[in-house]
Amino acid sequence: MPSPYLALFAAPGSKGFSAAGFLGRMPLSMMGIGVVTMVSQLTGRYGLAGALSATMALAAAVAGPQVSRLVDQHGQRRVLRPATLIALVSAAGLLFAAHYRWPDWTLYVFSAGIGCVPSIGAMIRARWAALYGGTPQLHTAYSFESVIDEVCFIFGPIISIGLSTAWFPEAGPLLAACFLAVGVFWLTAQRATEPAPHPRAKHGDGGSALRSAGLQVLVATFVATGAIFGAVDVVTVAFADEQGHKGAASIVLALYAAGSCAAGLVFGLLRFKGAPEPRWLLGICAMAVSMIPLLLVGNLPFLAVALFLAGLAIAPTMITTMSLIEQHVPRAQLTEGMTWISTGLAVGVALGSSAAGWVIDAAGARAAYGVPAVSGAVAVMVGFLGYRRLKGPAPGRGGTVEQHSERQERHVA
Repeated sequence: MPSPYLALFAAPGSKGFSAAGFLGRMPLSMMGIGVVTMVSQLTGRYGLAGALSATMALAAAVAGPQVSRLVDQHGQRRVLRPATLIALVSAAGLLFAAHYRWPDWTLYVFSAGIGCVPSIGAMIRARWAALYGGTPQLHTAYSFESVIDEVCFIFGPIISIGLSTAWFPEAGPLLAACFLAVGVFWLTAQRATEPAPHPRAKHGDGGSALRSAGLQVLVATFVATGAIFGAVDVVTVAFADEQGHKGAASIVLALYAAGSCAAGLVFGLLRFKGAPEPRWLLGICAMAVSMIPLLLVGNLPFLAVALFLAGLAIAPTMITTMSLIEQHVPRAQLTEGMTWISTGLAVGVALGSSAAGWVIDAAGARAAYGVPAVSGAVAVMVGFLGYRRLKGPAPGRGGTVEQHSERQERHVA
């Protein structure tokens, strides 16, 4: 591992909370696809399986920011443990309901309960911000976390699907729940690196972080970006099926994540001067342009190369987005602000996957690659329209993380 990444872990406790965060994030990529695999194997009803997965995603989109808002006010330990217990009990209920063929409405209730799962990625980034806020190391830390996100999405679905098909149908979601329990309770046991809470009485009226005009632009843009991700996943599986190699879809999608992982590693080693807004807009444009070659795919090898190249734009854009959140959201609402980005992505994934499925049924997989292309164009349009709102920090905030970094670098020089 390059020395800037190794240097991150010189801070006491950083190795522990990073490892716990990795385990706690695995369910993000395992639970949804695990439930789809489980329900389709037990019942043969793919429509029900997809609906349950969408229910979990939308419930998480609603509950996630509220959980993170409580975390900002009361601390990670006091909020994450009860929220995780609700998600774990709901996951257990879903496994029993599916196994014993309980009525469909019970499956939907338990799936909605799983949506209380906290955004572990936001919790870990908040700990890095508490350690390295205002220093160049925070850029490297955010880059490292984006790489970890992609590693989870490379291996999580493979593990979940593999266990559910090779062992027993409930194995994938069960392991995801175990990862969540171990990760969260290990993380919350580490009190030394937990960010200090910001009680509402001491910090204004406690309104939502989404009141920030800059955050509104970021969230709206990432709804469209999430539609890219959701559509690419669904269309790639359908395209591989049309080519007679459905099993290869997981490998092709893993290369998509691998491209992002590689770009994130390199991006974390770079130091940038100037404001992050132009880099963010450039990243959004690159994501949109990278969808155009998918319209020309004719075989799986070409698709694999095109998706790997498309993945190169993802992690740098996400890393820059986290820097912008630091600029536009008060520190007392940092965790909530980061979670709103995940919410935007979740809503977009649901919209993109639904639209892609409709186009696949109507015109086939190759035509359905138009869905992520259109979604990318919408993301660019929203980014340009909201660009002015991103130019100034939130009232009461100082400069951005990157501005602090540049000042420190000049001082050291």
